[in-house]
Amino acid sequence: MPTATAIASIKRDIFWGVLFALLAAVGFSAKAILVKLAYLEHVDAITLLALRMVFSAPVFVGVALWARYRHAEPLNRHEWMLVLVLGLLGYYLSSFLDFLGLLYISAGLERLILFLYPTMTVILSALIYRRAVGAKVIAAMVLSYAGIALVFVHDAGVSQSGILLGSGLVFASTLSYSIYLVGAGHAIARIGATRFTAYAMIVASAASLLQFAVTHPLAALNLPLRVYELSIAMAIFSTVLPVFLLSYAIRRIGSGSASLIGSIGPVSTIYMAYVFLHESISWLQIAGSALVLAGVIIISLNSRSVGK
Repeated sequence: MPTATAIASIKRDIFWGVLFALLAAVGFSAKAILVKLAYLEHVDAITLLALRMVFSAPVFVGVALWARYRHAEPLNRHEWMLVLVLGLLGYYLSSFLDFLGLLYISAGLERLILFLYPTMTVILSALIYRRAVGAKVIAAMVLSYAGIALVFVHDAGVSQSGILLGSGLVFASTLSYSIYLVGAGHAIARIGATRFTAYAMIVASAASLLQFAVTHPLAALNLPLRVYELSIAMAIFSTVLPVFLLSYAIRRIGSGSASLIGSIGPVSTIYMAYVFLHESISWLQIAGSALVLAGVIIISLNSRSVGK
C-alpha cells in the first residue's frame, strides 16, 4: 500500500505533467500562426526555420553546458545516437516538413493533420513497449478524433491550391514527430529531460543552419524587421518553452498521456487563426472543439494509469 506522502507525490506529478503538456500544446500551436504571419513578408521556409533555430540555439547551448557540469557521467555511444537520431527526426525533419506544408494549407488544417500523432504515438508505444491501451484511452481517442473530423469537414470545403501537397508534407511531419515522441520517453529516462532536450535541439539547430548555409546566400537574411520579430517570438514561445515543458510532461505522465493531452492544440490553433489570420470559424468547428476538450479531460483524469 502506498503511503499518503507517496500518493500526494503521484498526484502532484500528474497535476504538473498535465499542466506542462497543455502549455506545451498551446505554445506549439502558436507556431503555425507565427509562420503564416511571417509568410506574408515573403520569406521562404528554409530561411524561416533557420531563424527560428538560430534564436533558440543559445538557450539550448547554455542549458547543455549547465547539464554537462551537473551530470558527471558522460553519455555513452548509444545515448549519443539517440540524441542524434531523435534530434534530426523530432525537431529538424518534422519542423522542416511542417514549415513547407504551411505554405499550402491553413493553420487550422495543418494543426488537425499534425494532431494525428497521438494515435500514432499510442499505437507505436503499444507495439514497441508492449503497453496495453485502456478503455478510457480508447474512449478519449474516439472523442478527440471525432472532434477533429468535424473540423476537417469544415476545412475540406475550402478550395486551396496545393492542398494535397501541403497535407502530405504535414502528414509526413506528423509521422516523424510520432517516432520522436516514442523514442523520447526512453531517451529521457536514460539521459534526463533537460540534458536530452538541450542536446537534441542543438542537433536540430545545427541541421537547420547547415541547410540554410548550403542552399542560401547571406543576402537572404536581408529581411523586414517584422520577420525577425516573429522569429524571436517563435523561438521563445513556440520552441524553447514548449520543448522543455513537453519533456517534463513526458517524464511525469508518459509520452502517451502527454501526446493525447496535446489534442487541445487544434482547438487553440483554430481560435488563434480566427483572431490573427482571419480564418473562418463555424459551429462545426466549435462542436469539434468541444469533443476534443472532452477527450483531453478524460486523458487528464486517467493520466496516472496511462503513465505507468
